[in-house]
Amino acid sequence: MKKQNINRVVLIGTGAVGCSYAYSFINQGVAEELVLIDVNERRAEGEAMDLNHGAPFAPSPVKVWSGNYEDCGLADLVVITAGLPQKPGETRLDLVAKNTAIFKDIVKSVMDSGFNGIFLIATNPVDILTYVTWKESGLPKERVIGSGTTLDTARFRYMLGEYFDVDTRNVHTAIIGEHGDTELPVWSRTTIGLESMEALLNKNEKYSQKDLDDIFIQTRDAAYHIIDRKGATYYGIGMSLVRITKAILGNENAILPVSVYLDGEYGQSDVFIGAPAVVNRDGIREVMEVPLTEKEQQQFAHSVKVLKETMGA
Repeated sequence: MKKQNINRVVLIGTGAVGCSYAYSFINQGVAEELVLIDVNERRAEGEAMDLNHGAPFAPSPVKVWSGNYEDCGLADLVVITAGLPQKPGETRLDLVAKNTAIFKDIVKSVMDSGFNGIFLIATNPVDILTYVTWKESGLPKERVIGSGTTLDTARFRYMLGEYFDVDTRNVHTAIIGEHGDTELPVWSRTTIGLESMEALLNKNEKYSQKDLDDIFIQTRDAAYHIIDRKGATYYGIGMSLVRITKAILGNENAILPVSVYLDGEYGQSDVFIGAPAVVNRDGIREVMEVPLTEKEQQQFAHSVKVLKETMGA
């Protein structure tokens, strides 16, 4: 029987992204139990052994083991990072067919365990695979969440922090839309501390909209540059997933740009896509419908259209 007040997280997929998540998870003392599942059982066993050897240095006690789908029955959260990775020259949307088939098998196995918690999806194309997970699981839309544009927003905040020479944690902004080539920055709501972009550009001639547009392009294309240099991206998304996990298990009511189901918000419906949402122990408390400019609304609608066309292909 499950102990009271013990949080169990199951991680499915112990590749580079999964292990980056697990390492960050343990170092931040997120929960008491972490179960690793992988199609390569020996790999999962080895990762669990290696992670456990760092337990004496973790901020709080954590039990890590290599398990199976039966362990999902008592899990509060199942995080899926399994699937085929993006290769050099591939877009995230190129992975649709291959990873959809993998996900259908994974979600069925999880649900067969009696799982009744929250899904957190990171595998690309994340918006589409979050939709697949929702459909296959039969869970309420509030309890199926994708990493969405959390990482894109973190990249954006980092680069803007460098540009304005301020702590990145004081950059308030969001990338929304598809986690991919059609994503967009919400410039109209971006502030550095309490100052708007417009005020900063008017106040100091060393800042320019051209520079800001270049920063967004670097943000949007960051994965391609990283993959070209080291073959994959994993540290940033691992830490992004831990941030979302903490918001869920800590019942934080944190506002994060995750992949959520839209049911009329932003004039869109029947799609999972990156948008600011309040995240807590129940999953998605609400989608935050931020006022957008006409241009931003058009860009967001285009992003939705691309995702829906890809799903229907």
